[in-house]
Amino acid sequence: MADTTSLSPIDRLLAIMRQLRNPDGGCEWDLAQDFSTIAPYTIEEAYEVADAIAGGNPAAICDELGDLLLQVVFHSQIATDDGLFTFDDVAAAISDKMERRHPHIFGDTKAHDVRMQWEQIKAAERAADGPQGALAGVALSLPALLRAQKLQARAVRVGFDWPDIQGPRDKIAEELAEVADADSDAARHEEVGDLLFAVVNYARKLGVDAEGALRDANLKFARRFAAMEDRAGGTLAGLSLDAQEAHWQAVKASERS
Repeated sequence: MADTTSLSPIDRLLAIMRQLRNPDGGCEWDLAQDFSTIAPYTIEEAYEVADAIAGGNPAAICDELGDLLLQVVFHSQIATDDGLFTFDDVAAAISDKMERRHPHIFGDTKAHDVRMQWEQIKAAERAADGPQGALAGVALSLPALLRAQKLQARAVRVGFDWPDIQGPRDKIAEELAEVADADSDAARHEEVGDLLFAVVNYARKLGVDAEGALRDANLKFARRFAAMEDRAGGTLAGLSLDAQEAHWQAVKASERS
């Protein structure tokens, strides 16, 4: 492969991926991949970007964004190899979309209600693709909690919503009772799912991002559990439940102080 260092950074990356996918001297692993086998890595890299942002380390954010960009380049090269589209097509399509969705910036439209305008433009784009329901386009591959939020937000657009906060609260109580009454593994599976969906709906009514709230709760639990282990000399194994609870309460008290 020719020296790529004289190329622009994006052209260099595209050239590297072309060579990795080149049947003549390319990488056996890269050549064996397709959209479906790469998709899990794409999702993983997006989460690693989010982790780096949460960590607040600019160097880590830069590194993880590079890994995510590689995923776009990889998918684009697979498509190029199959004669479907190119990286330039991907870049042109998103550029067209961003300009189309911001007419108050790139067009002659004045900004009066930007969010309303954004939703109207997106609705027009969906209509151009043919008849679709209100929930169309909410990706199946999203994390379940996040997808629940998006499905509920779509339903609200057509007026399918509780008139006040009491409805979602009552629904949680109803679903808890149905979980308790479930008499099989399949029924419990279904009812717990309904309960989680109801909790997400309640969070939405409160103006709380359920995905973000649970992510923060996970971090808090992991932090407190690690502190418990430290207090217990490295492990909680072998301690009674009362002793473990004492460590838990001590950690919570230390955080409050």
